[in-house]
Amino acid sequence: MMVYDAGRYDVIVIGAGHAGVEAGVAAAKMGAKTLMLTLNLDMVAFMPCNPSLGGPAKGIVVREVDALGGVMAKVIDKTYIQMRMLNTRKGPAVQALRAQADKPLYIKEMKHVLENQENLTLRQGMVNELVMEDGECKGVITETKAVYYADNVIVTTGTFMRGKVLMGDLEYESGPNNQRASIKLSENLEELGLDITRFKTGTPPRVNSHSIDYSRTEIQPGDEKPQSFSYETTEYITDQIPCWLTYTNEFTHRLINDNLSSSAMYSGMKRGTGPRYCPSIEDKIVRFNDKPRHQVFLEPEGRDTEEVYVQGLSTSLPEYIQHDMVKTVPGLENAEIMRGGYAIEYDAVIPTQLWPTMEVKNIPGLFTAGQINGTSGYEEAAAQGIMAGINAGAKIVGKEPLILDRSRAYIGVLIDDLVTKGTKEPYRLLTSRAEYRLLLRHDNADLRLTEIGYDYGLITDERHDQFIEKQRLVEQQKKRLEKIIIKPEKPVQQMLENAGGSQLKEAVKAYDMLKRPEVTYHMLEDVIETDNRLPNIVKEQVEIQIKYEGYIKKANEQVDRMLKMENKKIPNNIDYDDIDGIAYEAKEKLKKVRPLSVGQASRIAGVNPSDVSILLVYIEQGKVARVAN
Repeated sequence: MMVYDAGRYDVIVIGAGHAGVEAGVAAAKMGAKTLMLTLNLDMVAFMPCNPSLGGPAKGIVVREVDALGGVMAKVIDKTYIQMRMLNTRKGPAVQALRAQADKPLYIKEMKHVLENQENLTLRQGMVNELVMEDGECKGVITETKAVYYADNVIVTTGTFMRGKVLMGDLEYESGPNNQRASIKLSENLEELGLDITRFKTGTPPRVNSHSIDYSRTEIQPGDEKPQSFSYETTEYITDQIPCWLTYTNEFTHRLINDNLSSSAMYSGMKRGTGPRYCPSIEDKIVRFNDKPRHQVFLEPEGRDTEEVYVQGLSTSLPEYIQHDMVKTVPGLENAEIMRGGYAIEYDAVIPTQLWPTMEVKNIPGLFTAGQINGTSGYEEAAAQGIMAGINAGAKIVGKEPLILDRSRAYIGVLIDDLVTKGTKEPYRLLTSRAEYRLLLRHDNADLRLTEIGYDYGLITDERHDQFIEKQRLVEQQKKRLEKIIIKPEKPVQQMLENAGGSQLKEAVKAYDMLKRPEVTYHMLEDVIETDNRLPNIVKEQVEIQIKYEGYIKKANEQVDRMLKMENKKIPNNIDYDDIDGIAYEAKEKLKKVRPLSVGQASRIAGVNPSDVSILLVYIEQGKVARVAN
């Protein structure tokens, strides 16, 4: 079959999963003529694993993607069956939304978004090979021999590269949900010199809702208070569907222990490394053998399907054992499995080969984003996708590349961890990975990132105007509370007594009253004159900024110190072998990662503080500049 010229684009995105859709939409919004190629147009933004978005750290990432101008938040807001705010009894730094998705409807809505995005062409096709010219990526070749040319290519193949499904001793090439695996593209990336590793993930069985005895489980309803991921959402879904909670028991554990040798996880068939923070039920039983039970959540997959996702029972046991295992769980004694659980192995690119822009260091014009970079989760994929799309688009329209630092966004933490430290297992974003998580909150993602999204052309003028107005109202209200004096009168004392606080001994500013942990903005409204037209999002922001003012100030001081290291750029022409005193291991790591700043160098595993000090002195003495001359 002869190859043929199928057209020229500015940006080509391979894959239309959660990374691909954000990459394609971002590049297209910036004005780049963009082509998105996917194996199956009916699987756009498919959720092969759990039917949900959000949770600790991940939910904040969804908001950050939205603040930059992405699409994930808007689509889930239109298609969820349940929404909950997690950790409401804790501080705002750990609160995060989690939504149960209507999987078929989410796909339909996302496909509609892509089909109607200006500058974006959506097309079905299998990419087998990249077009290379003088060491640069200049396009792709499909299995039908169509050659598409572009200045930038973004690979977002998820878990499809040399995908292999494992269930007991059954093994066959496949992507998720029995889709075709991408074999030749993975081989081509290896031929181009990329280091590839092998990872694994898994899914649990899906059961028929009619076969579940919900009376033996605990209901998990959504929040009554309207919630949304997107800052642009104004209409909310009110007819929510509950999830249900049950538990494994000694019978479940005994059955699994007796059949570990039949599991692909433990029989020796598995070669890829699995996710530490989302283990299979076999892993849980082995690693936590002191626990008498484990949680199992029953999550409906949509309004118009009876499939229920059995969260907590991910497995690679043979299908006949899965039937017995499910029936040991209370509420599932008569459950009918509609789809068996399985493990899937796939190829991933070692992410230290990337610049923080998501571009491959040794192949200009080639970007990778999503699970191909060793991450797990739809949210982490979307975060990488929008950054790859922005930076590919920036090269086309002549804007500076965008790199978010660790103090600006969880997205910055995620990407810095990947490209600086790499990962030996599927990476999951956790709140504990962020040094400045008090600054990276659910409530302030727009304050952190909207201006950036607007500057790169992803935020409309109308949305930007609304954002500016919100900022103005927050500052105006803070100043107003500074001027209002609250006296120790009876209504005030009664309010404090009801809240469990100490009595007021002298008059104070409303601003200072709000700093009390037991006092909320809404309580203040009962004792001072307020503006009833003030939006709740403004009141929330005023309360958080005032109540946590001291902590936020301290965190910002830490950020200022960190940024001094980040602003110490490392010249491109530096020769680490020429620096006396740096340990051999540190030199090897520095040469491999090629950090852009002293701050990034300090986070590389194997680079010690003494190595960083020597590097800093070497740069400040100007030796690199003299070598260049």
